[in-house]
Amino acid sequence: MTITKSARLRNRLLVAPAVLGLALTAACSNSSSGTSSGTAAPVLSGDCAKYQAYSGHAGTKVTMFASILSPESDSLEKSWAEFSSCTGIKISYEGSNDFEAQLPVRVAGGNVPDFAIIPQPGLLAQMVKTGKVVKPPAQTVQNESQWNPVWKSYGSVNGTFYAAPMSANMKSLVWYSPKAFKQAGYQVPQSWADLMALSDTIAKAGGSKPWCGGISSGTATGWPATDWLEEVVLGSAGGDVYDQWVSHKIKFGDAQITGAMQTVANWMQNPAWVNAGIGDVKSIATTTFQDAGAPILTNKCWMLQQASFYEAQWPKGTNIAADGDIYAFALPAVNPAISKPVEGGGEFLAAFSNRPEVQAVQNYLSTADWASSRVKVATGWVSANQGVDKSLYTDPIDQLSAAALTSPATTFRFDASDLMPAAVGAGEEWKALTAWFAEGKSIPQVAGDIDAAWPQ
Repeated sequence: MTITKSARLRNRLLVAPAVLGLALTAACSNSSSGTSSGTAAPVLSGDCAKYQAYSGHAGTKVTMFASILSPESDSLEKSWAEFSSCTGIKISYEGSNDFEAQLPVRVAGGNVPDFAIIPQPGLLAQMVKTGKVVKPPAQTVQNESQWNPVWKSYGSVNGTFYAAPMSANMKSLVWYSPKAFKQAGYQVPQSWADLMALSDTIAKAGGSKPWCGGISSGTATGWPATDWLEEVVLGSAGGDVYDQWVSHKIKFGDAQITGAMQTVANWMQNPAWVNAGIGDVKSIATTTFQDAGAPILTNKCWMLQQASFYEAQWPKGTNIAADGDIYAFALPAVNPAISKPVEGGGEFLAAFSNRPEVQAVQNYLSTADWASSRVKVATGWVSANQGVDKSLYTDPIDQLSAAALTSPATTFRFDASDLMPAAVGAGEEWKALTAWFAEGKSIPQVAGDIDAAWPQ
């Protein structure tokens, strides 16, 4: 079973499958409804006119399966409610916290959904190998011009495009307290050297340590440490080396990767710098990622490296703003020559049918119009679609993330452990990096253990 970071981090309530989609209303059409059987498509009017390109399939239904649960799935369904009402295409959505295990079972057993929202390129490749995933229609392909080309590559298998990206998240953030920084006279670091110098200044000032962290996450313990390594590899060696590392053309034992591990050790295994308000270096292995940032609010810790989705972990009422209790800044590149490195994740829409109504939905969900609709109804959801009006984002962390994810200057790469074979990225790497923190194993030993686990 392949478990992705995106799926395992959703702290959601499991709900029964929901069906969304209303009949085409007279208010949205000035002629009789069409069907996918060849009759003329209705001419849509009023608020529905913008969906004209997707009309002609009233009375049909498509099914969608994903790992997204309530309350996030509630806003997902709201995002296409008007489309469904105007076109008459019902979208029957089902979310499962066992999605990664169940999707292959369903596909193999013939219980195939029309769509799957897949949060890992590796799982997409696995599904493509079954021969059940169909190539997207021409309009969906054309819509991909709104995305950085690297995103299209993550929705492709062996160079063939299959799945349009939907959501995006930014991992490369540092959480801190603007109020505490201002009171102490500290400035947000603009470079890695500045970040390390600030860490040293805070440590020497005494009273509290610069960093707190936690990599405990149940059966997924170790994943935050993989992020730290991924961010340092990308920010020190660049995208090409990162890509070769993901495919194991460059091994963990390579000097570029062990050098990145040493940079992580100098940062997050420095006993003078961690683990503020919690314990020593070893305590990072037993502290849950959810609890890791709490010492910032009690002035025991200054910074936490975590993703944009960590925003949900701050207590209700926390003022998250540039001048508030909590905010975040982009983790700087280790190597100043690397332009704005961002490690992140996302989700991709794969289709298992090419029926006309399925293609209509597929085309719509690959547009900036749909992404904008999703942004309007969901705080904490970001798209890397460059056609989305950034003024639609009302949450400050969403604004920060969207700006970074859509910037042409950004060097974006998908979460490496979600791209690597499951035996490595969701297996031995988690285990070995946890032992690195908990037991103090050497870098060569840790790198060797991970390389040995790579499938032949």
